[in-house]
Parts: sequence; C-alpha cells; structure tokens
Amino acid sequence: MQSAYIKFLALVSGLLLSLGVVAEPVEFTLPDLDGTQRHLSEFRGKWVLVNYWATWCPPCLEELPELEVFHNSHKEKDAVVVGVNMERIEPERLRAFAEEQFLSYPILHSEPAHKTELGPVPALPTSYLVSPEGEVMARQVGPVSGEMIEAFITAHSGTADR
Repeated sequence: MQSAYIKFLALVSGLLLSLGVVAEPVEFTLPDLDGTQRHLSEFRGKWVLVNYWATWCPPCLEELPELEVFHNSHKEKDAVVVGVNMERIEPERLRAFAEEQFLSYPILHSEPAHKTELGPVPALPTSYLVSPEGEVMARQVGPVSGEMIEAFITAHSGTADR
C-alpha cells in the first residue's frame, strides 16, 4: 500500500512539474565540519537530497540511518545526500555527533532559518531534491525514505539504480 502511494505521489509530482514550471539552478555556500566552504554546485551531475535537520529533532534522528544507506548506495552513481544542520551548536559537538551516527555524507552547518536559498523550511526535517542540473525539483516536510527518493528520481529521470 505504501509503495503504491509513493508511486502515486511521484506520478502526481511529475504532472505538476510538467505544467510549464521553469526551474533555475540554485546555489548556496556553507561550511562543512572542517570549516571548509562547500558549494551546492560541487554536486552537479547528480541528484542531491539536501536535508535540513538538527540534533535535537527526533524525526531527524530517525531518518539519519536511512539517508546514510541511500547516500552509500548512490554516491558513486547518480545521487548524494547533503545534510544541513540548522541549530546553534559548537562545531566540535556537531562533528562528534556525526561520527557517533556514522554519517559519511557531507554535513554542512547553517544558523536556524525559516527560508533558505532552496526555499522555506517550515519544520525539521525538511528535504529538497535538486536535479543534476541544479534545479529544485521537490520538497518534503517531514522524514523521507530511500524508497521515496528513488521513486521520485526514477519517475523524473528513469536512471536511478536500486
């Protein structure tokens, strides 16, 4: 039942996007756990799930393992996850948290905000899916699963490998 629902959402979102909406490439620059400035455009050529989250957010913590599995399954092929932590937290504490959670995908840091370069973040977690061309294709407020991401990518490119 859930799989059919996900396929239906992917189909509906495809119809909505084909109504003449012209997306433009987006960009942002944020520091990673080492303080290096990272650019969203570094990941062009792959789908990018940008996941806004915080260490104090229970639904965020629940989806972290799922995002890690998705990232590791796709990073060499067609998609990556980029986590954007949105809280006031010491860099050392955030780095230790990421290590404790065994997160290998890039973790960037931002001050809490209700609006980002990708769009609004009404609650955490909020994820945006950015196309290989750098265009925002979808937003999910609340947790996402690897299956949801794969269904959307498959519906919009036909190239996602499972």
